[in-house]
Amino acid sequence: MPHYQLVDQPDTLEPVLLRQEHLGVDTEFMREKTYFAQLCLLQIATPGEIYCVDPLTESSQQSFWQQLLARDWVVHSARQDIEVVYQTAGAMPTSLFDTQIAAGLLGYPAQMGYAGLVNDLFGIEMDKSHTRADWTKRPLREAYLQYAAEDVEHLLPAFDTLSEQLDRKGRLEWAREDSSALLDARLYEVDGAQAIERLKGARNFRGRRRAAAARLAAWRESEAIKRDRPRQWIARDNVLLEIAYHLPGSRKELEELDGMPPKLASRVGKRLLEEVAASARDENNYKPPRPPSESQKGLLKEMQAEVSQAADELGINAETVGSKRELSAIIISGNRESRLFSGWRKDVIGDALQRLL
Repeated sequence: MPHYQLVDQPDTLEPVLLRQEHLGVDTEFMREKTYFAQLCLLQIATPGEIYCVDPLTESSQQSFWQQLLARDWVVHSARQDIEVVYQTAGAMPTSLFDTQIAAGLLGYPAQMGYAGLVNDLFGIEMDKSHTRADWTKRPLREAYLQYAAEDVEHLLPAFDTLSEQLDRKGRLEWAREDSSALLDARLYEVDGAQAIERLKGARNFRGRRRAAAARLAAWRESEAIKRDRPRQWIARDNVLLEIAYHLPGSRKELEELDGMPPKLASRVGKRLLEEVAASARDENNYKPPRPPSESQKGLLKEMQAEVSQAADELGINAETVGSKRELSAIIISGNRESRLFSGWRKDVIGDALQRLL
């Protein structure tokens, strides 16, 4: 099992961090009972030591975060880790190397797991028995800390190995480019106007019903953020859909809707009715997405074939080059800002896709 140091005064790590260029980083967080993920542990690997840092401590963390974010991070499947760090610290690392992305550019599956990659690179079997641990409880159990430390133990060796292999193939900058895309703050910022996209079942609503659904979803998002509780704890999807579909005009009509919790009606019934009433004044020209036409289906197949051929020539999975979802978005919504038309993908596949379009 890896040797580690438990750090409950994060600022004491500043001298250690100042001496490092690359750090292996992982996080443990909980989000089952909150809107925002709660950062519960930071694991940091240097070439000679592993540190398990407790961010729930009341001691100072300012210089710790300043120095930690100034380093180059090595992370596996980094999106959720970057999200929770961004929400906690309000900033992101200077640079990022995602070992999952790097592995994909060498022919591994696009969603290659960390344990599988470590096994393949180093022949080491990792313990994954504590994936459902409660990381908020203190003191943390020794078994949990050992598990957490192992999650960063092999990150820097994996970085060295993958970087060397990518460099030989001329793809090291590809990995850096795709990893850096995860440092775009827009990926993690909350937009209440887009809350309707997370209300499952509302995509086929039109007119007033769509307007009401959008208002109700935005209200729920605001409440969830304010109270830091999951959306479904504020109001379940089926309840909001019932309200938007039936457009109740009175407290009695609201309370009689299928599945309406009496406590919800009692607590915020007035506000829900206000949102429904206000929807009558909204202009809503939304039209549900049409099924793809036969010509669009044919174009999608042609584009997929181009992507598959390019991927085969590179010896990597087609999804690493471009997914079916990305291709569909280009065809249906005319998205010319897709990553397929920029960076390394432009030469590999973007120009060919533009010709097809």
